[in-house]
Amino acid sequence: MKSFLARSLCSSIKQAQQINCRRLKWTGRESLRDIDPEMYGLIQKEKKRQIQGLEMIASENFTSRGVLEALGSCLTNKYSEGYPGVRYYGGNEYIDEIESLTQKRALQAFDLNPEEWGVNVQSLSGAPANFAVYTALLEPHGRLMGLDLPDGGHLSHGYATLTKKISATSAFFETMPYKVDPKTGLIDYDLLARTSKLFRPKLIVAGISCYSRNLEYDKFRSICDDVGAILLADMAHVSGLVAAKVVANPFEHSDVVTTTTHKSLRGPRAALIFFRRGIKKKQPTKKGGKDDHVETYDYERRINEAIFPGLQGGPHNNTIAAIGIALKEASSNEFKSYAKQIVNNAKQLVKSLQDKGYVFVSGGTDTHLALLDLRPLGLDGAKTEKVLEAVSVAVNKNTCPGDKSALKPSGIRLGTPALTTRGFREKDIVEVANYVDQAIKLAVEINKSNDNKKSSPVTLKDFKENMKRSEHAKSIQNLKQAIESFAEKYSMPGYDEI
Repeated sequence: MKSFLARSLCSSIKQAQQINCRRLKWTGRESLRDIDPEMYGLIQKEKKRQIQGLEMIASENFTSRGVLEALGSCLTNKYSEGYPGVRYYGGNEYIDEIESLTQKRALQAFDLNPEEWGVNVQSLSGAPANFAVYTALLEPHGRLMGLDLPDGGHLSHGYATLTKKISATSAFFETMPYKVDPKTGLIDYDLLARTSKLFRPKLIVAGISCYSRNLEYDKFRSICDDVGAILLADMAHVSGLVAAKVVANPFEHSDVVTTTTHKSLRGPRAALIFFRRGIKKKQPTKKGGKDDHVETYDYERRINEAIFPGLQGGPHNNTIAAIGIALKEASSNEFKSYAKQIVNNAKQLVKSLQDKGYVFVSGGTDTHLALLDLRPLGLDGAKTEKVLEAVSVAVNKNTCPGDKSALKPSGIRLGTPALTTRGFREKDIVEVANYVDQAIKLAVEINKSNDNKKSSPVTLKDFKENMKRSEHAKSIQNLKQAIESFAEKYSMPGYDEI
């Protein structure tokens, strides 16, 4: 029966193609290679770069072929404003099933009771997800606190300078940062407790972009309770590790939890918003009353309305399906082993570099990332990033506690999710550390080169010119070749060509 149906379907498709060819030259069934060789060539170049390089950006990963197939599926074609069962367009019967399945898998992946937690799967990325929560739960110019960007926080947590409100969060809401202890590199929870009592925020963000230690969510909860604030945990970086139970779990203490889906969770580029539902608390009535007063959470309606129609239109159904696939993968035993290996690899990377004399903010890592402080070497993150990029190692420059400018940060952020996806284990990470060490030593030498013999520091512009000198260019090329030969030995998920 299936064979008959398959033949009938193929016959119908061929007939439709023949009719289309008579009516139009375009059929929409040409391959990317044929329809746009220029774009196809560029994508192939990027694929080759990923295969030959060491991807060590902590917020990047390589997703599965299943996820990529969903992203490129017919689901891209459908418009679905609204939510399952409540759409503004017809023809959403199966889209509703896909979104509901993804919601179910999201709760299962993090062992959440559907009577206590709900989830919105439509947010397009992490920063808009956070902004949707602020829009839902704060009034305009409402107050919130987040970890300061130079101390490891994220732009969407409210970063602003003395002269400029950098993020939309700081433009539309009143924000105040909390800090790390400059000596230990750890969040100063006592200072946060004191300043929160002065600032009186309605919401506190427990989240990071470059902070390598477990967050102490119980302390955040206590501080929020003292000032009557909502606790939002942004677990974007560690959500895959949370699902595998290898880092601290934010759900026990938080009111709302946001996450991207493309970092350690290894899915498509999108976001999730989890929110508490059900009974918030019971208050006994006065003597003689019949029933206790029951207060329930109203986050679900407010957050859903903030996403649509508040901030977004039609959801990306192809991405929602891809999230569901990634969440199914994240619930497997294989993924749990993978997440453990991410952390083991990060700890090995730190140890290997510390043994060579390098300094890390907070002294190490509990997670997938580490922040290397370059100040003891007289370097900055921008210069070091350029050399590492030139030898096919992808990292990102990053601020260290005490930095005055995000444009000239003192560190580089190193991460292990993508390397671990390719099968790297501790012994492989030791070799990676050796390559990073060689690149940084090259950067130190290049930073000393200056034709003009100026006493002032070498600018980034001069540094990039110095990289082109014959003696430096040759060293860079030799190291690049060694790294690419090393990296090519490890497999990658996804399609072979693109």
